[in-house]
Amino acid sequence: MAAGNDGASKPEDDDPFGYLYEDGQAAGAQPPQGGGYGYPGPGAAQPGVPRTSYHQVRTVGERQYGHHQQQAYVPPQQAPYGQPQAQYAAPETYGAQPQTRPIPPQRGGGSGRGPNTKGLLIGAVAVVAVVVIGIAAAVISNSGGEKDKDKAGGNTPSTAPSQVSETPSTEPSSDKTPEELPKQDAATLMLGGQAAAEKTVPGAEGAGGVYVSGFNAPGASVTWKANMPSGGKYRLTVRYAIPAVDANATLTVNGKANSLPLGLKNFIHSSDPNLEKNWQTTWAPVTLQQGDNEIKISCEQGNQCNVLLDWLEVTPAPAG
Repeated sequence: MAAGNDGASKPEDDDPFGYLYEDGQAAGAQPPQGGGYGYPGPGAAQPGVPRTSYHQVRTVGERQYGHHQQQAYVPPQQAPYGQPQAQYAAPETYGAQPQTRPIPPQRGGGSGRGPNTKGLLIGAVAVVAVVVIGIAAAVISNSGGEKDKDKAGGNTPSTAPSQVSETPSTEPSSDKTPEELPKQDAATLMLGGQAAAEKTVPGAEGAGGVYVSGFNAPGASVTWKANMPSGGKYRLTVRYAIPAVDANATLTVNGKANSLPLGLKNFIHSSDPNLEKNWQTTWAPVTLQQGDNEIKISCEQGNQCNVLLDWLEVTPAPAG
């Protein structure tokens, strides 16, 4: 059925959803100025005056579908402001016990703002201690097993002492203490001819500064009985002083004179004839026997013997 124009009102002046709010008008609500939402306004249809409508407006719940009539919707009563709604009432109003959830107590005396770090630290230390104890027990057990195996003859201990040969070695030891060779002041030797002890010239190293002088005439001599710990080739070292002029003497060992004279030269190349400034040393090769050896230095014919004798010493021969 098509809608008709039954009045002077315009369709745009009518609220098509006004019928949804007629319940508010029935409940005594104050209509807003200008109408709308189910309330007549200034331009609304007056009694006896037809209104413009496209549908037959009915109150919610009045429309019938077949033989069933739907009851009108009754809105729930609203509680005054500030009072709790019935559907949100506390459980105590229904006779039920209030449900509460206990709060777990805080441990460790902390402020409650974080985990119990002290307890976690103690737990971590305990775990580490257990692991260390386990490792130590495993190592000890393994060591004990190896020892038992060695005792049973399975392995030869690595710390077993090496066998020492009972046969003594005939080779000389490299750390042998060097032999102490003899040394003697010339003034303490057996003097012959014009040789005599004296200490007027400074610089002598003999005891009390004593040396042998008067050695510048044929027949003068000094004889030394040197005791050697072993025989062999050695050097005979002599300390002497000359007046900056080369000298020499005859050397005799165990009754055998050397083919070459003992050189008492000016090795320091001094030009000062002062004897105290010309102390120096010389040496000659000698072959000595173990035990006593007679070493003699003498001024013989053809020798230049203007010399002072300080001391005599046997020293090792150079290698090779």
